[in-house]
Parts: sequence; structure tokens; C-alpha cells
Amino acid sequence: MSKYRVLLSGNHFRRTDPAHEKRLIDAGCEIVMSPYGRPATEAELIPLLEGVDAVLASTDHFTKAVFAASPRLKIVARWGVGYDAIDVDGATEHGVWITTTPGTNEHSVADATLTMILAIARDVVEHVETTRAGKWDRLIGVELLDQTIGVIGFGRIGRQVAIRARAFGMRVLACDPVLSDQAIRDGGADPATLEEVLRQADWVTLHAPSMPETHDLINARTLAMCKKSAYLINTARGDLVNEEDLAAALRAGTVAGAALDVFKGEPIKADNPLRSLPNVLPFPHIAGITRQSSERMSAMCVDNILAVLAGHAAPAPVNRPACPRH
Repeated sequence: MSKYRVLLSGNHFRRTDPAHEKRLIDAGCEIVMSPYGRPATEAELIPLLEGVDAVLASTDHFTKAVFAASPRLKIVARWGVGYDAIDVDGATEHGVWITTTPGTNEHSVADATLTMILAIARDVVEHVETTRAGKWDRLIGVELLDQTIGVIGFGRIGRQVAIRARAFGMRVLACDPVLSDQAIRDGGADPATLEEVLRQADWVTLHAPSMPETHDLINARTLAMCKKSAYLINTARGDLVNEEDLAAALRAGTVAGAALDVFKGEPIKADNPLRSLPNVLPFPHIAGITRQSSERMSAMCVDNILAVLAGHAAPAPVNRPACPRH
């Protein structure tokens, strides 16, 4: 009989090396799958968590009520780096560890950011579509050499974007209120205020966390500061952008276009104008997911779960419960 029950609420884990799941089974874990092909709601999670010790989680809605109703739950291990949908204070109060997988997908997201910029700069999507349609439309793109990229949020991912941008000969500006000017320079960028980034950048790329201070950071007021020729790239969090304001700015030509990997509501709904505007490249939240990053995230999730089930502190915690459940 298994000692523990582990709920898998995301499909990505099972697309990685089976050795990760075997580590859990060998440690005495019974694996159960969520029946939902999407993030589960509070009402759906509560019955799913009956008798469950750990969750290897997607972006499910873990509220305080969920933790209160799940007395065996010891850890929610997020497959990824975001935890917007988790009430961390509620988890801490109930002795539940919350963990993420920091440092596992910074290269993947940085690669995706430059991919989106290059796709816009060289009209990749339109060239492919028109050529497949039997046309021979040769649009004139732009080089990245000597263009300015403005990086908002200069953590692990922002610094990797700077490395790639400099390789293309771009000037890199970075805004991050947590870092000193010297730390930004050490990361290969010129420090700048948010307004300086927006007014000077040809490409504005978002890499800030979702928090009250960054909610709707990109809005009608900040978009009005941008060059009309500027493009917005968002591979961070949907909450950073006021989607109605961005759609209005894109229609009005306040900014030239956008490439968006994240949205406030996912999957993106049919009535969201950002899904169909011709100057938007929408993506299904895939920037951080590559074969390599997936393996790293799965391994770290298992490390976190096994440590907590053994009575130890989690290796990559978001919180530190004063009285963790055993």
C-alpha cells in the first residue's frame, strides 16, 4: 500500500522522462490524475484533494478554503515559476509548502522573446502565409542592429534577453526598481526609468512578476509614452497589461504591434480583440516550455515533493510555514 498520494493536475509532467514519475512511485507515492484538462477551480479542487499529500500543480486555483478543506495536503509544487493562482498566505497559515521551479526556463523564455522580435522584424508569419497561398510578396523587414530594446524586469530572464539582444547589436535599456544601477550595468544593460524605457525603446519586452505594483503596468498612459513604431512583447504575466487599453492603442496606431504569450484569461477567448488584431502575434503561453526546460521543471518538482514528504524543508520554497504539516 502506498504511503502517500500525489495529485498531478497538469499534463506537461507526463510528457517528460518517465524517470521523474518513477522517483515518486519508488518513494511510496500513488499517482492520481486530475480529470480536468485545464486549471481546476476551488470547487473542483476540494473533492480532488481528499486524502492527497502533495500536488504537482498546473495553474489551479488554490485558495485558503482549499487548504482548510485538505488536512493531509503538505505541498503544492508548481510546474513552472508563477504562482499567481495560489493564496500563499493561506497556504502558510495551514502549514502547506508552496514551491516553484526557479532557474529552469530562463533560457527558453529568452529564446522565445527574441524569436517573437525576429518574427515581427522580418514579417515571418505573413511571408509564410502568402507564400503558401501561391504569392511571392517580398516585404522589406528591419535589422535589429542599433535598435533599442527596453527590458522591464531585469531578473534571470531579463538578463538572458539582454545577452541575446547584444549579440544582435542592439542597445539594451533595463528598468527594475529592485536592482541598483550597477547591478543592471553588470547584467549588460543601461539602467533607465520606466518612462525612459518606454520613450526610447523600439522593442519593449516585459519580464516583471505579477504583483500589485505591476498590475496593468502597460495601460493607456504608459502606452502613450511609446514610439508609434514600437512593439510590445509580453512573455511574463497577463496581469501586467491592460488588454482593453492595448487593443485601443493598437487600433489607433499608438504603438505598431505586439507579440503576446500570456493573457489575463487563458485560454484566450474568442471575443478578446488581441486574438484577432492583424498587428498582434498571439501565442498559447509556450515561451517557457521546451524539452530542456520541461525536464528541469519536472526534476525540481519531484525534488520539492520528496523533500517535504520526508519531513525536510523544500529546496525551492515560495513560503516557509512556521508549523509545516507532517
